[in-house]
Amino acid sequence: MQASATEIWVIIAVLGVGTYLIRWSFLGALGDRDLPNWMLRMLRYTPVAVLPALVAPLVVWPAATGGNADPARMAAAAATVAVGVLTRNVMLAILAGGITLAGLLYLL
Repeated sequence: MQASATEIWVIIAVLGVGTYLIRWSFLGALGDRDLPNWMLRMLRYTPVAVLPALVAPLVVWPAATGGNADPARMAAAAATVAVGVLTRNVMLAILAGGITLAGLLYLL
């Protein structure tokens, strides 16, 4: 199916208006109001929930191996989590994961 130029521009315009309205619903409608405490508590957990959802597929099914599980990446993820939990230091956790990944990729 071939779309005409007019159809493509209409789709782009509709998607642009839709994304604008989604952003406006938070910034324009709620921007000058104080949010309830229960909502602020819930919003604190958003990065903690989103980051693992973005990283987990890259660890479990990496594109570098064609979607197959890779022990080096699994070990690097485990080292990153372990160091992060034990030290509560993001930079040390990243460094531990990077060193583990590089070392295991070299050895394996």
